[in-house]
Amino acid sequence: MSSNELAQKAQRAFEAAFAGRPDVVVQAPGRVNLIGEHTDYNDGFVLPCAINFSTVVAARRRADRQVRVLALDQGEAIDEFSLDEAISHRSDLPWANYVRGMVSMLQADGWRLGGADLVVTGDVPQGAGLSSSASLEVVVGQAFKQLHDLAGLSPAHLARLAQKAENDFVGCHCGIMDQLISACGVAGHALLLDCRSLQTLPVPLPEGLVVLIVNSNVQRGLVGSEYNLRRQQCETAARHFGVKALRDVSMAQLQAGAAGLDATVWQRARHIVSENERTLAAAEALASGDVAALGRLMAASHASMRDDFAITVPAIDELVDIIKEVIGEQGGVRMTGGGFGGCVVALTSPALATRASQAVALRYRSPQGLPATSFLCQAAAGAGVV
Repeated sequence: MSSNELAQKAQRAFEAAFAGRPDVVVQAPGRVNLIGEHTDYNDGFVLPCAINFSTVVAARRRADRQVRVLALDQGEAIDEFSLDEAISHRSDLPWANYVRGMVSMLQADGWRLGGADLVVTGDVPQGAGLSSSASLEVVVGQAFKQLHDLAGLSPAHLARLAQKAENDFVGCHCGIMDQLISACGVAGHALLLDCRSLQTLPVPLPEGLVVLIVNSNVQRGLVGSEYNLRRQQCETAARHFGVKALRDVSMAQLQAGAAGLDATVWQRARHIVSENERTLAAAEALASGDVAALGRLMAASHASMRDDFAITVPAIDELVDIIKEVIGEQGGVRMTGGGFGGCVVALTSPALATRASQAVALRYRSPQGLPATSFLCQAAAGAGVV
């Protein structure tokens, strides 16, 4: 469903629920990461693109200080809270915490907000590693920015607040990548993101390549999962080397300084250090149209996630193998997202993407017997008014 179709859906629901038209309709996209996994919270480099699947909010200012939120895709549940009271967690409505967290962080950052009525809908697959949560956080921030004229709130700063909402309010210690690409995406491009400086470099996707995303339909959760453990292991390694983050460790330093570091923690660090190198090389390969080199880098990334970082699962490895058999050297494929299920991403020609999708439909079933879901994506623009 396009952003315009989602906007029309949200607007109709808004008129039915809140007896009037919204003041604004905004969107924020999901994302797929082409390469650079778990490097973001290590101050490293990532190469994602925003995708043409998004979360949309229809919003209207209120005269009071209440915020009402209708979530169309959550059984039309409604959440309501006051800006004049401490914004608390809701264990009975997990989706509401992304909204509440974003509003709470905006207020804590000093932005003057007023009440609002919001209707939320979207088509970013949830639990698949395509950042539906970041898309929701960013679109809520974008809605309040538009409603209350927060002209000084830059896309990068909005992304920082969205990350803080997920870290401190929701409780998932994610890096900045998901929120930053949702806020700052460029149509037709991947973005090389420096997660320390927040500098972005648009990298055009070569003509003749498409982005194929295949959802394994193996559900995974990040809050309370192995994700936070991986982050702790990376921080342990950084302390061992006396640096702020593993971004600051070279492969030579890593190999020379292994003594005294737990072997598993050293493996986790090796993934991060090598993945940063691969990500920078992949941006160069993409910019020059060297598809074969890009494919080799994506393959190495997947092997590192499987063997050193231990975040793939057998179903994901099987999907990667099926797709790789079809596309050969004419593209690349790897797991994408936080891990433990979710999606794989491939870059290849439209014809090979179609053949790969057919092979997956024929040969793959999840441990629960479910087929995968395949879809082609375009690199989309970041958050804004629909």
